[in-house]
Amino acid sequence: MPFMTHDWRGQLISHIAEHAAENGIWIDIMNGVADHLHALISLSSVQSISQIMQIMKGESAHWVNQQGFIRDHFAWQEEYYAVSVSESGIDGVRWYIRIQEEHHRKRSFDEECEDLARQYGFHVPRSRRKRSHGAVPD
Repeated sequence: MPFMTHDWRGQLISHIAEHAAENGIWIDIMNGVADHLHALISLSSVQSISQIMQIMKGESAHWVNQQGFIRDHFAWQEEYYAVSVSESGIDGVRWYIRIQEEHHRKRSFDEECEDLARQYGFHVPRSRRKRSHGAVPD
């Protein structure tokens, strides 16, 4: 749901970055739109994506609810979408993250995920697919 309005999304991003740093998580850049965030994160040899996502999502949802930014209860979806990036692709990923609002005015995140899956041949979980487009069952 598009809960993260521009009014408080910046505060959320700052909070996540501060909490991540306190927990030894290095976030290079983070940005997003009303219904999702993107982050470029460097993992250490002892960190896993699932650990990092649990730390970042759990605490930040609790913080959003404490702040009262929305009337309803805020919670992240259980899933997340992660891909690795080669060093030669880092600048492109930084640029993409910086222009999130402009980018998603033209193309939804779901459309983008489907295109990437087709282009690179990887699986997109059923919950990430748009049901209205007649997605193929898992």
